Amino acid sequence: MVGLSLGLPEGAQAAAIVFPPWWTASRTLSAIAFADATIVRSGGLPAILIVRPSADQGLRQLRRAGALLIVNPIALGWCQGN
Repeated sequence: MVGLSLGLPEGAQAAAIVFPPWWTASRTLSAIAFADATIVRSGGLPAILIVRPSADQGLRQLRRAGALLIVNPIALGWCQGN
């Protein structure tokens, strides 16, 4: 599976991560842990989380963990978590 990153340089402070919608919450949390990222808040949909990537290759690790799409959360006005 190949992930796509839009508008985020490596070393970004926050990222909106879209995981496969068929994943369980447990699998999504495991992917975040694998990437050593920190959850900032939920996104507009259950498959979207706003995270703080690790400083060391954080975006690359999120892609390896299964992220389908990684985008700048500011660009996504619909990522207004609860």
